[in-house]
Amino acid sequence: MSKLTGQEWHELRTAGWNGRVGRWVSGLTVYLLLSGLAIYLLPFSLFNQHSVVLHTLIGLLFVIPFVVYILKHIRAYWTYPSTHIKFSGYAAGLMTAVCCVSGLVLTYDGALGVRLTPIWRTVHILTTFGVLLFLGAHLVPLWVRARKGAPDTASGALRIALRKHTVTTIGATLGLLVLTWGMTAAVRPVVFANEFPDGYDLQPYEGATPFSPSLAMTATGGAFDGRSLSGSKSCGTARCHEEIYEEWLPSAHRYASMDKGFQAIQGVMAKQNGAASTRYCGGCHDPISLFSGTKNIGVEKDSLTGLDGYQEGISCLACHAIEKTDVSGNANYVMAQPERYVWELREGKLSNFLADFLIRSYPKNHVDTLSRRMFKTPEFCAACHKQFIDEEVNKVGWVQLQNQFDNWKASRWHNPEAPERTVECRECHMPLTDSRDPASGDDADMNRSADDGKHRIHSFLGANQYIPTLMGLEGAEQHVADVERWLKGEYDIPEIAEKWSAGPAVPIEIEVPESVSPGEEFQLLVRIVNNKVGHDFPTGPLDIIQAWIEIDVTDANDQVIFESGKRDERNFIESGAFMFKAEPVDRYGNLIDRHNLWEMVGVRFKRSLFPGSEEVASYALECSGAQGAGKTPMDETVAVKLPKEIVGPLTVRAKLNYRKFDQYLLNFTFGEDAGLAATVTVMSSDEAVIQLKKGSQTK
Repeated sequence: MSKLTGQEWHELRTAGWNGRVGRWVSGLTVYLLLSGLAIYLLPFSLFNQHSVVLHTLIGLLFVIPFVVYILKHIRAYWTYPSTHIKFSGYAAGLMTAVCCVSGLVLTYDGALGVRLTPIWRTVHILTTFGVLLFLGAHLVPLWVRARKGAPDTASGALRIALRKHTVTTIGATLGLLVLTWGMTAAVRPVVFANEFPDGYDLQPYEGATPFSPSLAMTATGGAFDGRSLSGSKSCGTARCHEEIYEEWLPSAHRYASMDKGFQAIQGVMAKQNGAASTRYCGGCHDPISLFSGTKNIGVEKDSLTGLDGYQEGISCLACHAIEKTDVSGNANYVMAQPERYVWELREGKLSNFLADFLIRSYPKNHVDTLSRRMFKTPEFCAACHKQFIDEEVNKVGWVQLQNQFDNWKASRWHNPEAPERTVECRECHMPLTDSRDPASGDDADMNRSADDGKHRIHSFLGANQYIPTLMGLEGAEQHVADVERWLKGEYDIPEIAEKWSAGPAVPIEIEVPESVSPGEEFQLLVRIVNNKVGHDFPTGPLDIIQAWIEIDVTDANDQVIFESGKRDERNFIESGAFMFKAEPVDRYGNLIDRHNLWEMVGVRFKRSLFPGSEEVASYALECSGAQGAGKTPMDETVAVKLPKEIVGPLTVRAKLNYRKFDQYLLNFTFGEDAGLAATVTVMSSDEAVIQLKKGSQTK
């Protein structure tokens, strides 16, 4: 029990209310509570962004005076009777202490970490409400009691102390709120210049949008400052998305615009049809330049690096700022302009630090704006991975080009009645990888949980195994190695192992008789199956891509007696090889051989494999003395001169080769003197042996 008299307790309370440290602790506490509640409860705003910064700074300054005050306060009232007021005081002090500790942890996370620790964020929020509850229960009765005290000298002194305490508290709180408002007025986000450059042709196509013939559109219908969709580097230098940024660097999305082949082809298009026509390409390859208006003028070779977004192609924001897509393709999407945090896009180390700190400490707007369920659907990919030529481009009529989305939707990999059996685009092209990224985990993904410690790889594995090394991109070596394994079907994706197919992506199998006799004609077959590709194989621009069977038959002395699909000294594939490709033509029947798709009106030949389907390459050989006859799959008969002596057995070897860039277009784009040859990947192979029956050795 207390040994102090009532008068002594009265004087102690007066001293407590009158204490300078106590008054300032109260003022800081009220500001921290108000700003914290505003940050948590009110919508994202410029005021709240500055509140986060000041809340953190004041919180750091608060810790020491709070510790001093609370220790003195506990010591002074240690013998005070155990009433509800004392209990609520202890509870408020404990809540404040835990709130301070959690605040320090969150400050560290925001300044030096990767993301806020969820449990500490929850603790910080709950203890804030706890402080509000218990501090109110502790102070309100004391304040009321002091106000109702008798008008004697002691009570008057207490009321004066209470008044000074209240004035100081309100003054400190208002002063800090005014400071926050002052910062809000003085420090504002960078203002974007959302205007088309002088000379921009707003409507080169009748009834078109400013971005036609691309179907891409901005949410406002007007230009976007190139800075508003660029700056991917900042995503990878703030410790948040470093892993994802490094994966993106050598990806086809990153080099979509800076690809020298793309730039050369688009340059031809500009010379033929005018610079505005290249907007057709911009929606998918170069959205930052398209929406900033520089796509209209920046097609000359010496101005490429001046294009907005040239170095970024499909930047982080060029995907994550899309708010609506349509499966008609040709970049049919609507791009929003994300609201940037106040310190973003400002120069200087302090600005960069504050921008990163704000995004980590106040992430709701960042997450809500740039992480949507829509991004994870095949329909999102369809906006660009489905292409056609319209009359306004080829001046003839509508022609379907590559169409991965509809291929997939019609295939065995799409199961609308059993979604758990469906294999979506991201599951193949963006397999999971171990991660410390803040974006790891996704409970909306049937293969994952919210805390699986993984993210979907942003190198966008596909068939892009040549350009990254050709252009010397960062991380190209590892990227190409991953793509090689992926093309062969050797890239392990455990999360879909039970519903995907095992083995090579496109296996081949040789079929030949076990033995042959001299003079006997026999069939040499190579079966090719689209085993695990989610759409046609090959897919993409088939006037560029080449996949073909290379085959040779040798005797026991390794003498070649038949071959097909070889490349000559100039790296061209010999005529007649069994090849997956397309031969588009223009209105005059001329071959589209420079990827001049803007002139395309149809296709004279196309061979590709639908998912799960099979194709057979058939070769007719005749082992009959000094020479034999062979039929290639293109129905061109060739004479195969056999050696005078054949020593059995015969060995048949076949390979399915793939290259992204055919040699003619490579030479056209870079010049034959460059001596370039696209990487060739052997996707699968097989070998068989044919025995020669007795007497089959020819003399």
